[in-house]
Amino acid sequence: MSNLPVGMIIESLVAALLLVTICYCWVLNHRLKRLRADEESLRATISELITASEIAERAILGLKATAGEADKTLGQRLLEAERLSRSLSEQITVGGVVLDRISQIAEAAKTASAQRATAVAPETAAEQKPAVAQSVSARDLRTAAAEAAARLERFRKRGEERAA
Repeated sequence: MSNLPVGMIIESLVAALLLVTICYCWVLNHRLKRLRADEESLRATISELITASEIAERAILGLKATAGEADKTLGQRLLEAERLSRSLSEQITVGGVVLDRISQIAEAAKTASAQRATAVAPETAAEQKPAVAQSVSARDLRTAAAEAAARLERFRKRGEERAA
């Protein structure tokens, strides 16, 4: 009889272990189902990430092309601006020379007019009016030349400031 209870105990123990194994397999099955479901959502997420990265790569290539074109255009415009700046500077220099000549001519005309007025005594009031008119016109010409020179100088300074 003592064999029977030991055999029964062993069989009961095996049955209990089988029951625990079945329960563990059931829990493991549920976890595997969740893992498979997560795997599907992970695959969908990976697929979306791949699509997004491909779109981003295309956008980056487009941005690089746009940046290259902008750089090229900007370089051309800078060269054109430098050429224009040099041309304007040369024209301003030439304008300054012309203005200096005009000022010299106005001064010479004023001096000649003053010398004529002092050298020849006017005999009538009618003769005085043309000399005064010439003196006034020379003065106006000199004033206008000085104003033009001042404007030209301001324009030069602005051009140099913009170039800098």
